[in-house]
Amino acid sequence: MNANLKKFVFAYYGEPSFTRAEDGQKHMAEWGKWVKTLGAAMTDPGVPLKPAQSVSSKGVQQGGGPNRLTGYSVVQAKSIDEAIEMAKSSPHLHFGTIDVAEVMEMSMKG
Repeated sequence: MNANLKKFVFAYYGEPSFTRAEDGQKHMAEWGKWVKTLGAAMTDPGVPLKPAQSVSSKGVQQGGGPNRLTGYSVVQAKSIDEAIEMAKSSPHLHFGTIDVAEVMEMSMKG
């Protein structure tokens, strides 16, 4: 990674609900085009996520809710403003929202 670039996570919330397979295929084609427009900035296109289970000191609860985390990607950019501009062109915004957060670089060795 270029030393002048920072990593950012795109956290996707909400999801499409397609009634026709063709609509899902069209969305995936739009997604692929968007990823290509980001080029090397898209360091990890991520994966979609199934509904979660929430773990707390009180136990495990089925999660998800109406605005559940549905996927993530990792990009590199000079600033959060640049990363936000990348997110603004995502086809995911037709169905939900994207949180953009800078990755904190730190050693996790114990």
